[in-house]
Formats: sequence, structure tokens, C-alpha cells
Amino acid sequence: MSYDEFFSGFDEFSDLLKNFDDIDGRVDEILQIGADELCKDIKNSPKPRSKVTKSGYTHLLDTITSRKEGKEVVVGWGKYYGPMLEKGTKKMEGQGHLARTFKRNANKYYEKMAKEIYRR
Repeated sequence: MSYDEFFSGFDEFSDLLKNFDDIDGRVDEILQIGADELCKDIKNSPKPRSKVTKSGYTHLLDTITSRKEGKEVVVGWGKYYGPMLEKGTKKMEGQGHLARTFKRNANKYYEKMAKEIYRR
């Protein structure tokens, strides 16, 4: 299964949300709830002990963030090498934190977003 197949779940949920008239204009807000929950789960993941001890060092898992870009909610890394670790390169296998966490907890994210639909 490819990297992009994991995240098609948010796209499918976004398309589903557009069918509800009463949430028009709230789709981004609802997707942001799911994205924030994904970021929280990744930040709470166990982190291997780093050999880097200099001041100002931030572990990659602590840099995960979500933001709105146009009409989409994007989850990504705060360090330039995050996507390389996630997807891999031609010289190394990917170590997917985003994809793995999303796949494992997708139903939890969908439930949180669904609760927000019916909250108002």
C-alpha cells in the first residue's frame, strides 16, 4: 500500500462532509479536528533516546503540525528531513510515522469528526 493511499481517508471524509447542507463552511474546521488528533497521537508516540544532546534540539516527532492550505488541511513535519524519513529515499526505506499512525487510528479520527458534525 502506498503512502498516498493511507491519507485518501481524509479526502474521502471531506467529500462525504460536502453532502451535508448544515455543515457548509465547517468542513475545514471538522477536518482540522481529525488532523489535530493525528498530530497529538504522533507527538505522544514513544521516542527513541537520541544521541543529540545540544541545546535547541527538537525530536522529529515533536515537530509534527497541521495547517490549513487553501481548502485543504495538511499534516506535515516541521523539519526538512521529515518527508524523507516518512517516504524514504532511493538509498533508504521509509519509516512512516504519519501513515502508520493514521492507519492504526483512522476510526478514532473519523468518530471525532463525526461527533463534531452532530454537535451543533
